Amino acid sequence: MLEDMSINTQVAILAFVLGGLFGITAQRTNFCTMGALSDVVFIGDWNRFRAWMLAIAVAMLTSQGLELFGVVDLSGSIYRSVNLGWLGAIIGGLMFGFGMTLAGGCANKTLVRLGGGNLKSIVVVLVLGMFAYMTLRGLIGLARVQLQAFSMTDVSGWGAGNQGMPELLAALGAPVIPARIALAVIIAGGLAIFCFKDAGFRRSPRDIGAGLVVGLLVAAAWVVTGVVGADEFDPVPLTSMTFVAPIGESLQYLMTFTGASINFGIAAVGGIVVGAFLSAVARREFHIESFTDADDMLRHLVGAALMGTGGVLALGCTIGQGITGMSTLSLGSLIAIAAIIVGGLLGLKYQEEGSLGGAIAALVGRS
Repeated sequence: MLEDMSINTQVAILAFVLGGLFGITAQRTNFCTMGALSDVVFIGDWNRFRAWMLAIAVAMLTSQGLELFGVVDLSGSIYRSVNLGWLGAIIGGLMFGFGMTLAGGCANKTLVRLGGGNLKSIVVVLVLGMFAYMTLRGLIGLARVQLQAFSMTDVSGWGAGNQGMPELLAALGAPVIPARIALAVIIAGGLAIFCFKDAGFRRSPRDIGAGLVVGLLVAAAWVVTGVVGADEFDPVPLTSMTFVAPIGESLQYLMTFTGASINFGIAAVGGIVVGAFLSAVARREFHIESFTDADDMLRHLVGAALMGTGGVLALGCTIGQGITGMSTLSLGSLIAIAAIIVGGLLGLKYQEEGSLGGAIAALVGRS
């Protein structure tokens, strides 16, 4: 039946299915990067953080395998551009990480909560999407363009084909394919060891399953856009799971339905919400939740604005850069996810200490 549809429609349907599986998985396993950092900081539980690291390892190994065997060419993704936006990755990553702590979850968790009946998530999605689109093409877009013009580094000047770490090593004289294999094995293998050396994680099928499924879904998305979407005359842009810019595009699509076309990101966002809804209903966990007071609403509004703006500046979120981008072995993704983690830790300490100065002091070890 798919063969009779346009390529774009085929990709959208498959994206909706993958998004639905993502939503079901995240709802059932409580997969959330912000929650993972919170567990580490406040209760010393590393299981959800290890689930995230396992997802990165699985996505990296499978995605690099797909590229090595010629199934997809990840150099066509935005993460492997020759333009390394290091400053946007740092500033945007810090903003997104800090914002997700105020908003109570990262972008994918917000969509999952929306599917579960959380009214706060409706507000977060609307504000996040608005600020994401403003940063892409609206009021904040000019500042983003100026920031990129000021700080963008063309790695071809270093002799590298793109900002992939194997290509950067190749510029130093290392053969690119052996470098790709070595980096994938070392990084993914190191993450896997970090995950499974812990007995508590080994006894947690929920967290192991979350990491495995999310990682495989990222690789599957590369296949959908890179193989199914590889039309000779009008190819679908090569992409995988990422949620900040697609939330903004989804709002624009809903408001201009007759004049806009659906894409992979929009369909995946819809799939996550529907998948989380079906899972919540099936488990009898669907319930309406609203803001507790005005301060709670204000925190979520500020957090959503920071996430929308920061996610676009950083070219992704904890999934978009943290798993999808890292699966391409991109240096920019490594910078972005490091900044997101620092921003998240800073945000958690801010809520604990009550001031930004106190949060910075606590983060660097000064009381």
